[in-house]
Amino acid sequence: MSDLPVLQPTDAKRILEGALLAAQEPVTLADLRRLFDEDLGADTLRRLLEELREEWSERSVELVSLASGWRFQTRREFLPFMERLRHERPPRYSRAVMETLAIIAYRQPVTRGDIEDLRGVSVSASIIQTLEARGWIDVVGHRETPGRPALYATTKAFLDDLGLRSLEELPPLEEIAKTVTLEPATEPQALPQAESAAAPQSPDSAPGES
Repeated sequence: MSDLPVLQPTDAKRILEGALLAAQEPVTLADLRRLFDEDLGADTLRRLLEELREEWSERSVELVSLASGWRFQTRREFLPFMERLRHERPPRYSRAVMETLAIIAYRQPVTRGDIEDLRGVSVSASIIQTLEARGWIDVVGHRETPGRPALYATTKAFLDDLGLRSLEELPPLEEIAKTVTLEPATEPQALPQAESAAAPQSPDSAPGES
């Protein structure tokens, strides 16, 4: 039995609020239950989180449920203003990196060879390394074919950065591109459609090297 006093729902909600505001990363339900020595049921915890989310619904900061857990974050419409406080420029990603990410996201798990077949060009090791360093993709296994090539898939960090809970919520590629900074293209060129990366019956429509 816990030595802590019996908490009222309002007290528990304030504890959750304080913990989530102080957290640097999304917090799982299991970790949030530890705040109450697991005396708080999972259903009650979810209800309190939903109530807390509603309480913050009219503010510039929102409580969201992501792939890795719950966190407070600045609402999307205010992000351009927050960028002005950054002392470092955000990383810029080439169109080739974005096209590779799109294929992995919508076709996962895939090998480097699969990506090359879809893009119609070779995929440099630096592209894969860039996405791994960003924490957006990881090796999730190996295909049982000669050479046992690595299978790549997106991570929970990728979903967290997009503000998503699962792959089923993936938006069109154009929406993903809005969350990252692309290197300036040498000439006007549209981003590939998410459907072209997702549709298994049309690999010939995959985008080429920019």
